[in-house]
Amino acid sequence: MSPLQFCDSTVDDKCVYGNIRRNSLPSTTDDNQMANYFFYQRSEYPKDCRDVQSQCSTSNSSGVFFIKPDGFEEPFEAYCNNNVGGGGWTVIQRRDGGAVNFNRSWSQYKDGFGFLSTEFWLGNEKLSYLTNQADCELRVDIELSNGASFYTTYNGFRITDEWGQYKVTQIGAYEMNPPGTLFTPCPTNMIYGTCSCKATCEDPNGQSGCNRDCLGTEGCICSTGFLMNGSDCISASECGCVVAEANLVIPSGEISVNEDCTQRCSCNNNRLICEDYICSTNAVCDIRNETRQCYCNDGYEGDGETCESLYTDCQAVKDAGHGDGVYTIMPTGWTESPFNVHCKMHGDEGWTVFQRRTDDDISFYQNWTTYKDGFGNSRNFWLGNEKLYYLTNQNPTKLRLDINTSDGTSLYSEFTEFQIESEDTNYKMNKLGSRTSPSGSAGYYLSSNKGKQFSTYDRDNDACGNFNCAEKHRSGWWHNDNYCSLCESYSYCHYFQYSSSYFRKVGII
Repeated sequence: MSPLQFCDSTVDDKCVYGNIRRNSLPSTTDDNQMANYFFYQRSEYPKDCRDVQSQCSTSNSSGVFFIKPDGFEEPFEAYCNNNVGGGGWTVIQRRDGGAVNFNRSWSQYKDGFGFLSTEFWLGNEKLSYLTNQADCELRVDIELSNGASFYTTYNGFRITDEWGQYKVTQIGAYEMNPPGTLFTPCPTNMIYGTCSCKATCEDPNGQSGCNRDCLGTEGCICSTGFLMNGSDCISASECGCVVAEANLVIPSGEISVNEDCTQRCSCNNNRLICEDYICSTNAVCDIRNETRQCYCNDGYEGDGETCESLYTDCQAVKDAGHGDGVYTIMPTGWTESPFNVHCKMHGDEGWTVFQRRTDDDISFYQNWTTYKDGFGNSRNFWLGNEKLYYLTNQNPTKLRLDINTSDGTSLYSEFTEFQIESEDTNYKMNKLGSRTSPSGSAGYYLSSNKGKQFSTYDRDNDACGNFNCAEKHRSGWWHNDNYCSLCESYSYCHYFQYSSSYFRKVGII
């Protein structure tokens, strides 16, 4: 028999192999004609590595030699292993370390690929001619990652040509060495490999641990498309909750939505239930936090199938039966993300608080952009002029001022109208109605601020030519420029802006 060696390492194992050996012709009289060749001591090429071993006394070491099986058109290089089993083995595969990708096409497996010095597949067409020119043996050598090694020999081996799909037509009796370490085929639907996760019918995606007690161990594991069911590997389609068109197994107790969110399937006690799934017109089909489903658009809330508009202001919150607190709102026309506001309820009215000052923790001496976007914390804040513009232009709006003095007195005033314009007019206070429900003098002079533009220390819009009110009073506001000289000289204006004796809680409805 002509021996063939077959090295396999599907589990990152190492195969026995020798060094490449080249024989060179003697040099000619012309050094420029120097060349190296493989050569043999007879004119025809050897048919395989057993033939190489018998033809040339210098070929007792393992290495690369030219061979030409009977009927094959051209000679080709093959690696001959003479270090095991008496030598003469034609190596048809070696895998050692994973440097070469063995996930190849039919034509690549037909022609062969890789490097004879490291990892390679000799080629099915060559193997067909090799195994059909004489009776052949097959030897499988395995070295495990823990250093253990064993091999198995089969006293017969043959494959067909490409017409027969290179089918194995002969595999003889085997002999295991050492005894008891036979590399036997794995059970049905399993392959030999390193376990990374035993996926099961109950947990195909490994979300609950995936039986990871096998991590790193070598042995028979399920092939692709098969899952553990007890000690057996069965097709995913046999697991019970299979969505055939999506090639998906749904774990028991979980829900899966298809790619276009038109079907939702659930698995309960290995029973699959699928139903139509339709996103709301105010929702989008999306994947968020690794979960595909319908999600409500900004400004709406719900489960994706039903999406209700968010509250437009705190009056809408009050009308829905809620009390004081922080709520998410989406004013009419607002195109950015919904935002949180503090709501304060008085009687039947819900006030959206856009300014609160309770202590000196937050400085209100901020620039134009900061006042536009808003700043602060739960105790001291400015909601933001851009938000305030949308809030005061979606519905008729009132203004309420609440003031708590340092001696514990509570004062408030309400104004029948309140509206500001857009940034194009520097957030001009366009409307301020008559003052009602007075309690003391809270907001008594605010009526003189009507028609004024908003000012900050970097955007002086108060029309006082001799100084910047926002800079002097250390605060952004609709500063009154009708009494520039009075406000400049009177200490009352100065103290009102930043003394701890006066803090404002301003709300709108």
